[in-house]
Amino acid sequence: MKQPLNHVFGSICVFQSLGPESCVTSPMRSVGVKQTMDHTAIELMGTDRPGLLSEVSAVLTNLKCNILNAEVWTHNTRAAAVMHVTDEETGSAISDPQRLSIIKELLCNVLGGGNKKRGAKTVVTDEATHTERRLHQMMFADRDYERVNDDDDFAEKQRPNVNVVNWSDKDYSVVTIQCKDRPKLLFDTVCTLTDMQYVVFHANIDAEGPEAYQEYYIKHIDGSPVKSDAERQRVIQCLAAAIERRVSEGLKLELCTTDRVGLLSDVTRIFRENSLTVTRAEVATKGGKAVNTFYVRGASGFPVDSKTIESIRQTIGNTILKVKGSPEEMKSVPQDSPTRSLFSGLFKSRSFVNFGLVKSYS
Repeated sequence: MKQPLNHVFGSICVFQSLGPESCVTSPMRSVGVKQTMDHTAIELMGTDRPGLLSEVSAVLTNLKCNILNAEVWTHNTRAAAVMHVTDEETGSAISDPQRLSIIKELLCNVLGGGNKKRGAKTVVTDEATHTERRLHQMMFADRDYERVNDDDDFAEKQRPNVNVVNWSDKDYSVVTIQCKDRPKLLFDTVCTLTDMQYVVFHANIDAEGPEAYQEYYIKHIDGSPVKSDAERQRVIQCLAAAIERRVSEGLKLELCTTDRVGLLSDVTRIFRENSLTVTRAEVATKGGKAVNTFYVRGASGFPVDSKTIESIRQTIGNTILKVKGSPEEMKSVPQDSPTRSLFSGLFKSRSFVNFGLVKSYS
């Protein structure tokens, strides 16, 4: 059954939740640093490649930064991340301008290799924006919706069906979206419409079953509907990209252990050494525990071999790193072997934000 989003109540709740200045797209930045009372936020934007997260986390660890939380997305050859770090010694935000400058410079060097046209830049910002909201803004501004290859498997099998038509007797454009349902789908589409400076006046949402149906009645903030075929195509491209960014390609790995400085660097290094690439990651610290989720694929894009995953789990610790979903062969969860217990201790010695906006509809 379709569930209407009331214009007055729905738009106020949705747009307030999107964060300050939600109707204005912030400029893209490849590396940005901002400070709060308890941590320093680092924004990264660059060309995706195998081992990138490992290299970034290694740089931060070498610079005596502790990664508290991080969200990493990849889409259409691009990678974006928002990381919250503290000083290793003090446990507080990093305030020294010279040190911040070094951090940005070294991270730019890591991100800069690969695509000269869309290389890394450094920008300092004091904006306060929800992490996932900011990731959408960064990738939208980076134009990740301009596809590099329309013949890939994702395009053929999972591309969402997005359509835009003008309502003949009203000054609205009607956007319809049909795709596989998943958490935060409504958040992702509304974020993108807002960043494109459209206002949603009415919406119908059907989230029953495996497929989701969304219908939005929109106008541009200047009061006009979609004016041209070029604008219509851009809306379709941008909404499809917003949905695809959070689609979890690859095998899901969950890590839970005592947090320590350098943990993310060590784990992602092991992934890299075993020819795995991270397509999405959620890194959180809560009550002294690291609760991390990784989606990984083979570096060549092929599915991950079960023997490779089993070897990685033996190295990190079978009770520390768990596999969700395929491969089918990995249904049992063996205990740590005595021969690995000392190495697993390395990980023992050495917060994902649940945004409630779309809880009822996602």
